[in-house]
Amino acid sequence: MSKDPVQPENINTPQREHAQAEPAPGPRSVILSVRGMHCAACAQTVERALRAVPGVTDASVNFAAARARVTFDPRAAGVPDLIRAVESAGYSAGEEPAARGPAEEDPELRAARRRLFVAWALTGPAILFMLADMLRIPGAERLGGPIVVLAACVLAGPGLRTYASALRSIARGSPNMDALIMLGSLAAFVTGPLSVAGMKVLDYSGVGAMIMAVHLTGRYVETKARGRTSQAIRRLLELEPETARVLRDGNEIEVPLAVVQVGDLMVVRPGEKVPTDGVVEDGESAVDESMATGEPIPVTKRKGDEVIGATVNQHGVLRVRAAKVGKDTFLAQVVRMVEEAQATRVPVQALADRVTSYFVPAIVALAALTFAAWLEFGGPIQNVVPHAPWVSAYASPLSLAVFAAVAVLVIACPCALGLATPTALMVGTGKGAQNGILIRSGEAVQLMKDVRVVVFDKTGTLTVGRPQLTDVACAPGHQEREALKWAASAEAGSEHPLAQAVVQAARERGVALSDASGFEAVTGQGVRATVEGRSVLVGTREMMGAAGIDCAALEVAASALEGSARTVSIVAVDGEAVAALGIADTLKDNAREAVAALRAMGIQVAMMTGDNERTARAVAAQAGIERVLAGVRPGEKAAEIKRLQADGGIVAMIGDGINDAPALAQADVGIAIGTGTDIAIESSDITLVRGDLMAVVSAVRLSRATFRKIRQNLWWAFGYNCVAVPLAMLGLLHPVMAEVAMALSSITVVSNSALLERVDISR
Repeated sequence: MSKDPVQPENINTPQREHAQAEPAPGPRSVILSVRGMHCAACAQTVERALRAVPGVTDASVNFAAARARVTFDPRAAGVPDLIRAVESAGYSAGEEPAARGPAEEDPELRAARRRLFVAWALTGPAILFMLADMLRIPGAERLGGPIVVLAACVLAGPGLRTYASALRSIARGSPNMDALIMLGSLAAFVTGPLSVAGMKVLDYSGVGAMIMAVHLTGRYVETKARGRTSQAIRRLLELEPETARVLRDGNEIEVPLAVVQVGDLMVVRPGEKVPTDGVVEDGESAVDESMATGEPIPVTKRKGDEVIGATVNQHGVLRVRAAKVGKDTFLAQVVRMVEEAQATRVPVQALADRVTSYFVPAIVALAALTFAAWLEFGGPIQNVVPHAPWVSAYASPLSLAVFAAVAVLVIACPCALGLATPTALMVGTGKGAQNGILIRSGEAVQLMKDVRVVVFDKTGTLTVGRPQLTDVACAPGHQEREALKWAASAEAGSEHPLAQAVVQAARERGVALSDASGFEAVTGQGVRATVEGRSVLVGTREMMGAAGIDCAALEVAASALEGSARTVSIVAVDGEAVAALGIADTLKDNAREAVAALRAMGIQVAMMTGDNERTARAVAAQAGIERVLAGVRPGEKAAEIKRLQADGGIVAMIGDGINDAPALAQADVGIAIGTGTDIAIESSDITLVRGDLMAVVSAVRLSRATFRKIRQNLWWAFGYNCVAVPLAMLGLLHPVMAEVAMALSSITVVSNSALLERVDISR
């Protein structure tokens, strides 16, 4: 799959200083907020306008999110050029801010509500006058003029924006949904003046007002419902505290979060949110990081530990040195990544877009055909088609033709097609962010559901990434705690990872260490030291042989440990071998569970590593993985992924190191462990904020659930139009009921997408 040449900044917790040098010349991506789009056809118009700007290499517009993601060459174009292109297409745009406060009510929603109220305030009396005429109330025949006036006020007042949008789209040669509403309501309205002027045509002007009022109602409800699908970003923004308590000149003062600077020392009390990303300088407490990782169990933080802004301090008081602020914080990066994903397009949307591009012209043609057919053959059609009760009241062929043509114009709904995929994508990516699964693009969502092979890197991905003491096999007459005391006391002076694993294990098990003297590290073999006056050696069997120490009592245990991919260190005291220590980079706690869950979903699982075949197969067996790619050098990982792709099927690669980056980029879906390096994260399509491998399973479930919603939405949108348009052509739908059905189709699609929030992706 193609990769964006420029990725968002690191979303990981603070791990590096941001370079101050100017970035190397290259493509740049920007998110634009686009206002004034009313349907999928509008989004296509904006997209075409952006793609026409010199220097733009890619543009994707999400109608539901009202955003555009544009990749361009900054040497050929700038953000002002992009904004001007959008404005020239008849819409307004602005660059999405990198970091914002909690979102307020959408101004477009307020405007939609205002137009709705005015429209119904005028349409209500018109409906009453129409009912009076239908009920033959004395004097009602003279109400035709007032009905026309009220209808004109509705169309020229609250309906003016719809008409302006329609005219702009027609002028550009790409009529949108508003064009259908304009034609339908205008055709109905014109019958009013003609009737008042004495022509033999029924007065539908009130119906024209009702069409516009119902349309504006549907637009308001749809806008509100679309807002619910984008709640994820709003909820993320609301997590950020508004103020921070900082120490200035020895005094503790409360300041707005916006003025906190890198290096400020912040005081975080129990129950308060950590204001921004930083490092603990003093104190110890449990911190709830669920907003970042989705993991409900609080994490203990001590001096030197990194903390994430907006996480909640549970117990003790922490003093935190601010490390990142504003757009550089973890939360800001998460928001940015979610916005980027929501501004991209799912590949399946291309079908809906193609249909939408031809939809409005096709409906106009069908309406014209319907009008002509009813005008010419209205009588015979009435005799053949079993009509709804209201049709019999319209005797004149012209009235019947207007009735059916208007219904065709207003029943059609490209909006539902345009909303089917982006609304589901918005909810899905937002839900992923809340569960520690950050998705960079809509394409990754679609591909993830069809993944056939998942390849795990071993070290740091499938395993914890550091050596740990796993086994202590003692010679007869010796105890584990005793052996650990001698070994850890001797190793305490070494910085070697294997030595540190032994020392860490002894401390975790409460073994008291003794001071060592005469420490000596033997390169590649082990250490020797004097502990409590006794000579202690810890190292390889070769080291023991050179010292004349007999290890026969430990031979069976040592061989078994080596057969289980353990590195073996022998502990000898005063020339006697007392224990064999097994040390290994162990599997993560839920690695086996994740592998089993993926296999149960019909996905093949493989492991890739630079280790030798024996070690690799031992680790793979522990994880339940049968397919092993061992002895793979860093430069060969991408080639191995390419070979797997050639075998057929979509491949996902999961890694955490710099040497994984090429393979992550080559894979159809690259998944980075968020605890890994920045380069790996920036080369991936999906980032798992925590190292929990079950999040891979959750990502697959989320992808499949999201795509189920997309499929349901598309079936509804296509099916609705396939059924509704023929009914309207046959005169079986009242124009007002057709408009209600049209509005409900869009609301149904959006509401169905919102239900994705309730899906449990953890099981």
